[in-house]
Amino acid sequence: MTNQIIIDEIREDEKEQVRNLLVQSYQQYEHSYKDPEVWKWYLENIQASVDNADVDKILVAKSNQDILGSLQLFQSSEKAYARPDLEIFSPIIRLLGVHPEARGRGVAQELLKASVAYAKEVGATSLYLHSSDKMHKAIRLYEWFGFKRDQTKEFQNQEILVKCFRFDL
Repeated sequence: MTNQIIIDEIREDEKEQVRNLLVQSYQQYEHSYKDPEVWKWYLENIQASVDNADVDKILVAKSNQDILGSLQLFQSSEKAYARPDLEIFSPIIRLLGVHPEARGRGVAQELLKASVAYAKEVGATSLYLHSSDKMHKAIRLYEWFGFKRDQTKEFQNQEILVKCFRFDL
């Protein structure tokens, strides 16, 4: 029997659990970083993101009392990336993570559905997210869900092309 997945906003007492979940979720990408110091910096930033004052909402996916996944929602590219030059004034998803043991249960899809509902609720016409080729499985999920590539909102982060995906509402 599969337990129901509930999407809710993060509570203060869940922040440490979400930090740990993000580390476990993103650990699979460590091998793609040539410089261990860059990887360490990336992990520290992921953990610190849970307390980012620019986040509009952090959604968590729960089954019973276990947090299975999370994502962060921002109101603009300036808030999400300190990149007003991207001129995105619609919600942006960042740091979607699902615990490795919870993958394949529809957790990411439920988080994405809740993000679409949020974007509609705030009157947006689009919902954005960014990813890189390192995260090819995630990109396949986003495309399956209905996100389309938007090359006009992409940027370089050091040697990495950060690809943009847009879901039109």
